[in-house]
Amino acid sequence: MADQQVVKDALKEIFSGIDKLKRALPSKEFTIDGRLVGDIGEALVQRDYDVTLYEQIVPRHDGVTSNGRRVQIKATFKESLTFRTVPDYYLGIKIYADGTYKEIYNGSSDQIKEKYGHRKGFGVKLLSFPNSVLSELSRNISERDRIATR
Repeated sequence: MADQQVVKDALKEIFSGIDKLKRALPSKEFTIDGRLVGDIGEALVQRDYDVTLYEQIVPRHDGVTSNGRRVQIKATFKESLTFRTVPDYYLGIKIYADGTYKEIYNGSSDQIKEKYGHRKGFGVKLLSFPNSVLSELSRNISERDRIATR
């Protein structure tokens, strides 16, 4: 599992590189979100939550808890998280440049499905959902229905 100082130091170097790229080519965004962000999020969640990541790609899920809950992990540096297929459990976090993060959503995907299931493409296409709404939905999830922290 990733040591907290290693994560902080690595993120500092990554953002330094992105800043250099932005200065060299100011017309480009050099958005950090993508596979890199997902991998960082999975490492943080595995470190801090009762989740063991799968070694291979498993459709709809990134890992499993000690009591058998299958979890999809999503991470962002932005103000929204994505959702494509409907996983059993969904754990979404917002990561900050200093390596800290905030839990946005933790629990069964049922709350998201109830709120957004009517959207065209829900469960099929990659859709984006505001962190503020996901945080509100997550508040309604009981502690026993959340993925436990370590």
